[in-house]
Amino acid sequence: MAMGPLHSGGQRGRRTPMAEINVTPMVDVMLVLLIIFMVTAPLLVAGVPVDMPESKAGALDQEQEPISISLDPAGAIFIGDQEVPAEELGARLATLAGNSKEEGGPRVFLRADRGLDYGRVMSVMGEINAAGLRKVALVSVASGESR
Repeated sequence: MAMGPLHSGGQRGRRTPMAEINVTPMVDVMLVLLIIFMVTAPLLVAGVPVDMPESKAGALDQEQEPISISLDPAGAIFIGDQEVPAEELGARLATLAGNSKEEGGPRVFLRADRGLDYGRVMSVMGEINAAGLRKVALVSVASGESR
């Protein structure tokens, strides 16, 4: 801490602390940081200018529609709008997983009636998992939304 001038009073040789803060080092650091940011900011935005060639090829379909699996109040299973017997569900899901190019298979939206037995829903989830489909979302209705 900086010390002030000597007091001329009865205490010779004692220094008292100064009340002012020396801000010069802080201003120096801030100016250096400002210069660094002013120099690097244009480099981050500009990148490398490239004139891309035109092509008649279509865009790749990266956002595929998710597979919708539904369970109605009676417990019947539907993939999309088509009813699937419980015995064939595993084979159909394995086919869907095999046809997908995505790791973990395509996205699967699982919808089940609220009155359905929890064990029934979990058995369908087990079949989905056994088929190698890893991107599963349980669909619900938000509060206040009509069905």
